[in-house]
Amino acid sequence: MLRSGFDNSVIVVAGPTASGKSSLALSLAEKFDGEIINADSMQIYQEFRILTARPALEDEARIRHHLYGVVSANTHFSAGAWLEQAVPIIEDMQIRRRVPIVCGGTGLYLKVLKEGIAAIPDVPADVIDSTTALYDTVGGVVFQQKLAGLDPDGANKLEPGDRQRLIRAYAVASSTGKPIGVWQAEQSPEPPLQANFFTVHLIPPRDQLYARIDARMDQMIEQGALEEVRALQNQGLDPRLPALKALGVGDFNQYLSGGLSMAEAADKVKQSTRNFAKRQLTWFRNQSRADLTIEDFGDAEASMTACDAVENMFKSVN
Repeated sequence: MLRSGFDNSVIVVAGPTASGKSSLALSLAEKFDGEIINADSMQIYQEFRILTARPALEDEARIRHHLYGVVSANTHFSAGAWLEQAVPIIEDMQIRRRVPIVCGGTGLYLKVLKEGIAAIPDVPADVIDSTTALYDTVGGVVFQQKLAGLDPDGANKLEPGDRQRLIRAYAVASSTGKPIGVWQAEQSPEPPLQANFFTVHLIPPRDQLYARIDARMDQMIEQGALEEVRALQNQGLDPRLPALKALGVGDFNQYLSGGLSMAEAADKVKQSTRNFAKRQLTWFRNQSRADLTIEDFGDAEASMTACDAVENMFKSVN
């Protein structure tokens, strides 16, 4: 059982898609009397067990898992909503003297867990749509000039090509009457969770990671990923929902609608997943500090390395 001094510890297992995070988290949970909390923005949805590579049912039976498949795809789920659910779960685990192991590749989730999040009101969907249309019509340079009329500081910090952040800044300022920087400045300086974090990054060689992504996608198709997308398509959901932006949904929808061949759809999904993994690797290298970086996958050797490092960390806090 958990020994004295471990009560305030949280292990974070992070890395790009297909790097073996779930396997490593499972090993750590078994070693240190832990439970696993999902920090993947797409594994949160009920409809995507296969397409998002959620932990297998037998693994969930071995170790208690939290926040996997807990909301429907018709839900507008956000980093703030995740934080509101994750913090009480972790605090309860600390009371029960279990080690929380937060596992996922969504950098924003991991960031807000450690730093908190500004209480920015939700922006109506029609405002986002009209703002996006404005950017696409006038282009980045003119759009940045228009943003400067609402949020001079925000416009000055962004480049014309930073489409996503420009649209976000404009939508927040126009819908709330307050620049996004002002909202962020009002964020509480206190972190949302009092904890001693130990963060493990899995950073495999890129060529090996890409090969694993391609092989895993072939396996997902064999296991029924298309059926998951078809079932979602049949619901007729709003395409602006976050769940419908999951990797594979758009391309497989095109296949099911006759717009792509199966081979074309699979190739497009593999490419978009490789691109996503590249962005994740960049984020973890530049935006997140690790206590332990393993330049490989979460296999048996990596598990031994991580377990030894965590054990040493636990000893140091006693």
